[in-house]
Amino acid sequence: MSTKRRKQIECEESSGNVFADLGLKDADQLLARAQIGFHVFKILEDKKLKQREIAEVLGIAQPDVSHLMNGHFSRFTTDKLLDFLKRLNRKVTIEVSRHHKGEPYQQVTFAP
Repeated sequence: MSTKRRKQIECEESSGNVFADLGLKDADQLLARAQIGFHVFKILEDKKLKQREIAEVLGIAQPDVSHLMNGHFSRFTTDKLLDFLKRLNRKVTIEVSRHHKGEPYQQVTFAP
């Protein structure tokens, strides 16, 4: 009887920011934009609106709605994504505090 040996897969624990793990510049900003974009997406998904209706609510062209709903959040500035939240009747609070070593410079949290 022969036993098959499996190759051990190398892995590395994530920092919690995939953009930082990939070594991308401005990783904190990219993560914040992705988190805000995903939140916008979830709100729209829950509303079950058609793309035409989403375009009207957000004040954007229908092709941009497609980009948004397909997770292409980098096509939108952080300001534009925050504007979408306003148009979706969401309050946005920005808090500025002292940075501590080891924590991200930008962090997004969502209230229930």
